[in-house]
Amino acid sequence: MNEKRVVSDGVYKIEDDYYTLNLVPGESVYGEKLLQIDDFEYRRWDPNRSKLGAFLIKEKGLPFRHDSEILYLGAGDGTTISHLSDILTEGKIYAVEVAKNPYRNLLDLSKERKNIFPILADAGDPDLYKDMVGKVDIVYQDIAQRNQVGIFLKNLQFLKGERYGLLAVKCRSIDVAKSPEKTVEEAEEKLKDEGHKIHSKTGISRWQKDHTILLIS
Repeated sequence: MNEKRVVSDGVYKIEDDYYTLNLVPGESVYGEKLLQIDDFEYRRWDPNRSKLGAFLIKEKGLPFRHDSEILYLGAGDGTTISHLSDILTEGKIYAVEVAKNPYRNLLDLSKERKNIFPILADAGDPDLYKDMVGKVDIVYQDIAQRNQVGIFLKNLQFLKGERYGLLAVKCRSIDVAKSPEKTVEEAEEKLKDEGHKIHSKTGISRWQKDHTILLIS
């Protein structure tokens, strides 16, 4: 018998893995395992395919509620967003993606997952979508650009008051010659210089090489 326990809003630990309750039963988004327990279907969150999934394993929970509104920068083709969609049953996910092919995948995903709002835009220019995005509870960024910290800082304008930002620092995209530890340290200093507090620094290199996620407010 599968042992299940709630670890945070909409996230479950079943045996040794983490799952979300499938918002669209019967459908797998990226080939993930589907698990039926009683009358409910759960989707395994693969940490090798999702940085936030790796963060979940390390932190044993996520700072999201069922009614959270999220600005997701660097949405890709929707692997991580699909799990957030499972969690945010009464929330919204503004999914910003600059590449057209992943954006089309997001559009397809949003047809059945009505809490996903795809936006085709460059996250480095928030003016392009400021009229489409209101104030949000969380800004999450997963972008492989050298100036990723600067992009993140620009988008924190969308946060409601003292809410949270999550930055997936892709160290080798910032400076391939510098040690990942030094790159993360410099990212922290830039955020602090702008008045932000670092709540946690979570290394996820076991699943995503040279990546660290910073939780800030």
